[in-house]
Amino acid sequence: MRRRLSGALLALTLTGCGAGTPAAWPSAPASTSPTAAGAPSAAVAPPTSSGTATPVLAQLPRGGRTIFPEHRLVGFAGYPGSRALGRLGVGDLDDRAREVEVIAKPLAGGRTVLPVLELIATIVRSEPGRDGLYRTRASDRVIAAHLAAARKVKGILLLDIQPGRADVVDEVRAYERWLGEPDVGIAFDPEWAMGPRQVPMTVFGQTTGSEINSVSAYLSSVVRARRLPEKVLVVHQLSPSIVRDEKAVRTHEGVTLVKSVDGIGSRAMKESTYDKLAARMPEAFHAGFKLFYSEDRRFGPLMTPAQVLALRPQPEYVLYE
Repeated sequence: MRRRLSGALLALTLTGCGAGTPAAWPSAPASTSPTAAGAPSAAVAPPTSSGTATPVLAQLPRGGRTIFPEHRLVGFAGYPGSRALGRLGVGDLDDRAREVEVIAKPLAGGRTVLPVLELIATIVRSEPGRDGLYRTRASDRVIAAHLAAARKVKGILLLDIQPGRADVVDEVRAYERWLGEPDVGIAFDPEWAMGPRQVPMTVFGQTTGSEINSVSAYLSSVVRARRLPEKVLVVHQLSPSIVRDEKAVRTHEGVTLVKSVDGIGSRAMKESTYDKLAARMPEAFHAGFKLFYSEDRRFGPLMTPAQVLALRPQPEYVLYE
């Protein structure tokens, strides 16, 4: 989904660069509730001698209530039925979830691997739509299916936001029913965050440290209110210009921030981008790294797990698209 803006890029349809024209997308299925994904009801311990029940705090799928340093996140990104949007959308969803477990093994590096399914939930569009916001949202049924698949492999689901002209905090809040689950977090693609007069695919979008803080603060409030384990907030970044005033980013209780460094190219090109963005990364962030199965191979072999783990700082989230 990361492309250099050029004359060729501007001529591409959204299908070819990480999103799709409305006709390229499958129809949105009918909504379902979170229970369709196997969402557990709150666990309660046996009554104490005083007759009161002690609630059992929800855990992460593979144990514990904190993400790092115990875990390394490894995942696929995409949307069902769209090969252009990433590996997650290719073939059977349960097969993809099991495949994440396989590719994650050599990336463990002494940590417990936590599989990730990163579903593009708010999807940027080439047309404004009735509300003029250049985005649509995945249906509850699609989200429920991905959460169910993540749970089968004891992984987590991240809902990726490509906001178009919508406010990113509004988009995150739209998924509150899902964020109330202990194994659902957020990823944010600010290159698709458009200004009030900008059109996707003609310019790169931007975000600010303040906007990232607003998303993080909201997630923190959900964690606190529902006594949930830590949630992941991933910010995808292709170049320094995509996140302005990055030094303003702060940590919020119950939220783990990850900067996922994007960028297509050879190993040398990707390492150069990573070094540039990691050098200016605020302490609030953990490091992430993204590989592209098809696009990276146009420049040479896909980076191996050993090469990825040799990056400094070592990525704590490795995402394949």
